[in-house]
Amino acid sequence: MTDLEIAKKTEMKHISIIANKLGLESDEIEMYGKYKAKIPLSKIDITKSKKSNLILVTAISPTPAGEGKTTMSIGLSEGLNQLGKQSVVVLREPSLGPVFGIKGGATGGGYSQVVPMEDINLHFTGDFGAIEKAHNLLSAIIDNNIQSKTNSLGIDPRTVAWKRVMDMNDRSLRNIIIGLGGTGSGVPRETGFDITAASEIMAILCLSDDLGDLKKRLGNIFIGYTHERTPVYARDLKVEGAMAALLKDAVKPNLVQTLEGNPAIIHGGPFANIAQGTNSVIATRMGMTLGEYTVTEAGFGADLGAEKFLDIKCQSAGLTPKAVVITTTIRALKYHGGMDLKSLTEPNVTALTKGLPNLEKHLENIKQFGLTPVIAINRFMTDHDDEIAIIKDFAKRNNIRVALAEVWEKGGKGALELAQHVVDIVEEVSSNFKPLYSWDLDVKSKIEMIATKIYGADGVEYSGLANKNLKTITNLGLDHLPVCIAKTQKSLSDNPALLGRPKGFIITIREIEIAAGAGFLVPISGDMMRMPGLPAHPASENINIDNEGNITGLF
Repeated sequence: MTDLEIAKKTEMKHISIIANKLGLESDEIEMYGKYKAKIPLSKIDITKSKKSNLILVTAISPTPAGEGKTTMSIGLSEGLNQLGKQSVVVLREPSLGPVFGIKGGATGGGYSQVVPMEDINLHFTGDFGAIEKAHNLLSAIIDNNIQSKTNSLGIDPRTVAWKRVMDMNDRSLRNIIIGLGGTGSGVPRETGFDITAASEIMAILCLSDDLGDLKKRLGNIFIGYTHERTPVYARDLKVEGAMAALLKDAVKPNLVQTLEGNPAIIHGGPFANIAQGTNSVIATRMGMTLGEYTVTEAGFGADLGAEKFLDIKCQSAGLTPKAVVITTTIRALKYHGGMDLKSLTEPNVTALTKGLPNLEKHLENIKQFGLTPVIAINRFMTDHDDEIAIIKDFAKRNNIRVALAEVWEKGGKGALELAQHVVDIVEEVSSNFKPLYSWDLDVKSKIEMIATKIYGADGVEYSGLANKNLKTITNLGLDHLPVCIAKTQKSLSDNPALLGRPKGFIITIREIEIAAGAGFLVPISGDMMRMPGLPAHPASENINIDNEGNITGLF
């Protein structure tokens, strides 16, 4: 059966029943039909949340074969509930770009899913639409101010880097000219579109403490300069209030359920190769307020999502994770060991062994933060016992806990061993969590610590533009911000062709963008794409709906 068929086979509980499991009455949530709801921010209790056990799920460097972090996160939460622990899984919202493109949805798979998967993968509760509208309102206000003769700040159009966004893959919008049509149609200038998940407003939503903090951060968005070289922020355009008003409901986290009828909170959706790649601080705190265990995931490999979760989100929100699960698959390790993608289902102990250094590096990285990792082998039907034994022997030699997880096939039952490992770590091992770097370090030191200690690079080189950007950052007094490095997810290096655990490489920073509203800097390494394109045969070709409203083809 497909994921959608499995999801439809399960009878969902009314969302009020799910809320009751969290100690919430039906009149304390804002329902979006029978199976979705928003939870008011007033339900967050910071003191109570600090008693919850925060568990991070990450992975080795991703491959085209897929690793299944979301599926593992959901399965782990199900397993913890089966062990009698009150667990809440907290995830990101899917973007329509990948849903209709090549990657598909992001609601888990098999018997380890969150539902209603059709709604979650499509418009859900409208959060992405609100973020898109707030972002494009600022875009419109900027161009209106440039064109205005009576209410002008004197913005230099050449310095404006703020683009427009839409939640769709459309390569034709990456670079465009606006303002054509003569007098009254605006000032012609070059700009473009990013995908909504790449919007700074998405990052802002996910790092805000509450509505007031959200509005303040929106006002801090750096726009560019006036012709006199005075910096311009969104607050100078008096637009942060209207933007926050558009986000008044989007700032509230969404409550849904797993296939086993357990609570799931889904909120925000930044990508991890270009942003922080984790769900919102608000959603995480809500989960920690309402659950004994809170399971969350960070996008792509531990060098991206996990590093940003630990260095940016945890420092910003004062969060302390208790354990980290590193998801791996036999197929992915063989791919990192040099095996061809088309042959990954064939047994190959040699390639698997060659791929283990990638896993080894991610384990080392988690230990650098003072945290205890556990390996979760996401099992596929094509895996062979001798291949599984290789990973278990590796874990034993390195004194690392390891569990064979069959969450796609068995749901929570397939994660009981993993869940028990997590409980044992929480109850027996003290968390000595410490971020990799202090935000007070200079920008280059922060970048170089991540590049050398997390990626394994020999050093960092900066382009002329990047060095110019560093001077701008210093002049604006933003040196104290953390760094959110934009890098390929395919490799520990900035070269996607270097698989496994590359050594002897240099990270090149070509430019550094300012995300003052989000509260971080974005050093860019390599050719990063913020508006993806569609494949020759996009996933949308398989999606359909019948006269009764039944959707098919989502995965």
